[in-house]
Amino acid sequence: MREHWLQVPEWSWNHSTENQPTYVHHWVQQLNEITHTPDMILYGAPISRSSISVSGASLYPTEFRRMWKGFATFNLDEDVDLTSFQVADAGDVTMHTTDILLSHQHIQETSAYLARRYPHTRTCMIGGDHSTTACAVRGIKEAFTNETIGILQLDTHLDVRDPAELGPANGTPIRQLIDGDIVKGKDVINIGLHGYYNAKPLIDYAKEHNIQMVTLKQARKQGLIHTIQRALEQLSAKVDRIYVTVDMDVLDISVAPGVPASTPGGMTAIELFDSLLEIGKHPAVQHIDFVCLDPSKDSPVAETVKTGVYAWLQFISGCMLQTR
Repeated sequence: MREHWLQVPEWSWNHSTENQPTYVHHWVQQLNEITHTPDMILYGAPISRSSISVSGASLYPTEFRRMWKGFATFNLDEDVDLTSFQVADAGDVTMHTTDILLSHQHIQETSAYLARRYPHTRTCMIGGDHSTTACAVRGIKEAFTNETIGILQLDTHLDVRDPAELGPANGTPIRQLIDGDIVKGKDVINIGLHGYYNAKPLIDYAKEHNIQMVTLKQARKQGLIHTIQRALEQLSAKVDRIYVTVDMDVLDISVAPGVPASTPGGMTAIELFDSLLEIGKHPAVQHIDFVCLDPSKDSPVAETVKTGVYAWLQFISGCMLQTR
């Protein structure tokens, strides 16, 4: 069994001729080219065969990297230069052409390898559909067997559908982790739920296992940033590390058409950006993923892909502010 299944990223970077990189594609380096320990390791999990709805989310890791050229490394709003925060790209996990379970195993093994090899480095996985989250969390648990993991989930859906009925699909990752005794339901907080997108049996499962459900309406009433802060405080008080999973369908369809399960009534882009800035500031957050973004459903201006890259950069800005 290989420790990891990483391959060199499909997209490459133009090296800056300046002394200091000014754009993201100048700044991010390939992991196999650096000799020191980075602040963050990025890796892709390009699979969407396990999606319940038709999805091209497997295309996102490549499109995510292509979009880097449109973003500078300086955050004007926060007066933060990201270049002192070293991001290393480990590439994409190798997927089997047809075998979903084998592909999931590759993601789990790679996540475990990166967590063991770089125990003090944040990891960021770019999906892929949401099934990848269960794989990554299981891998991290392998690496830190004596630690408890809490999950902060930004999502329109609970993702607690039964894998006995659907297989390890994108609607099942949280249930996989709870039923597999990897995480406890009480250590899962979902912020962003709204509307008519979770059937009552799923809500009943969530209540039975003490998943903390915070609707978007409740979060807005309480103040979204306050809600995020309180969730992080609650989790960090009882777990050893926090895994954040961002399902891009938490966004409203008007700003994010490029997701397989897009819905009206979701977050605005600004709400997601502000949330991720706050999440990045918290030291217990050691792992994050961005999943369920389908570039093939995006418009010609690629607003969803751009929003995804911006969201990732906001998280890194938060990590930078944490050290101030």
